[in-house]
Amino acid sequence: MPVKNRFAELLPEITEWRRDIHEHPEILFETHRTSALVAEKLKGFGCDEIVTGIGRTGVVGVIKGKSDTSGKVIGLRADMDALPMNEETGLPYASKTPYAMHACGHDGHTAMLLGAAKYLSETRNFDGTVVVIFQPAEEGGGGGKEMCDDGMMDRWGVQEVYGMHNWPGMPIGSFAIRSGAFFAATDLFEITVKGRGGHGAKPHETIDPTVTAAQLVTMLQTIASRNADPVEHIVVSVTSIESSSKAFNVIPQSVHLKGTVRTLSTAMRDLAETRLTAIAEQVSGAMGCSAEVRYQRNYPVMVNHPEQTEFAAEVARAVSGDCDDAPLVMGGEDFAFMLEERPGAYILVGNGDTAAVHHPEYNFTDEAIPAGCSWWAEIVERRMPAA
Repeated sequence: MPVKNRFAELLPEITEWRRDIHEHPEILFETHRTSALVAEKLKGFGCDEIVTGIGRTGVVGVIKGKSDTSGKVIGLRADMDALPMNEETGLPYASKTPYAMHACGHDGHTAMLLGAAKYLSETRNFDGTVVVIFQPAEEGGGGGKEMCDDGMMDRWGVQEVYGMHNWPGMPIGSFAIRSGAFFAATDLFEITVKGRGGHGAKPHETIDPTVTAAQLVTMLQTIASRNADPVEHIVVSVTSIESSSKAFNVIPQSVHLKGTVRTLSTAMRDLAETRLTAIAEQVSGAMGCSAEVRYQRNYPVMVNHPEQTEFAAEVARAVSGDCDDAPLVMGGEDFAFMLEERPGAYILVGNGDTAAVHHPEYNFTDEAIPAGCSWWAEIVERRMPAA
């Protein structure tokens, strides 16, 4: 089965929705306009139930098949939020909101799931129930966790859940997936190094936290190079250094470091937290300073379930003719929370030769819409075939 003809027909309409969402990006849980648009569309499609306010600003729609002898319930999830950055595409539908941009393609994900919901509401050619999930705050807010914490999975009896992300560099409308660990855990850390400040010309009268912080930036790299098994995947990045003074001639009282740790297993996650804390405290102590460490476990590793991954790949091959093996990704994805609650799978769909996600010149490729919509619709029709 190639791309469904109905989605080729719907492409101009779905593109219009996508570009409207792109033009009006919203950050984290502030997806009020987008959520209202989604709820309005679902109502117009004739969904059997529409609930707003799940996970603060999330939207859930329920579509029942022509029959329900199977008792199956499948969830399909798209994210709605944008990134806090300025757009530099120069497009006629570019963001009208300062410091907000759909630079990760969530506008495309939302539009594609709306397209699939419209088709499934029209045809209902399946035996069971579909729950379409529109999630806020994927970009750092943990909206997926909040929707799960609100009881979404149990409330609608979701048995399996499937998600999708566009991927620049892959041919438009192609697919790639992998079983098991796929996207990394995304932990955050802050280290405040405290010393004794003073005049920049009299370092001997101070305990310099700047030199200590510089040592820490280098020493933290030994977690990956000397503590972790070389065959494991781990990234430790210090991404911000800020001192308590902005003057040229002042040795500050304290220096604040921020960063992220990316891992693909619980063992590496535990190792990273233990070693980072020990290095920060002991190196600082050796230099005469003290260190306060805050380590926050953020998104968990996103793990695709084997059976659902093979099924998702089978559907992708039916839609596009092939499905490649996806690489491991050290970026994070809070669909991980949903996959911890229910079996399911997450797939990549090609966005073509475009700027990378999170780049100010990125734009979702509308030509990928029919393939993405077809994959979601076919997941439903194959997993819950009409009686």
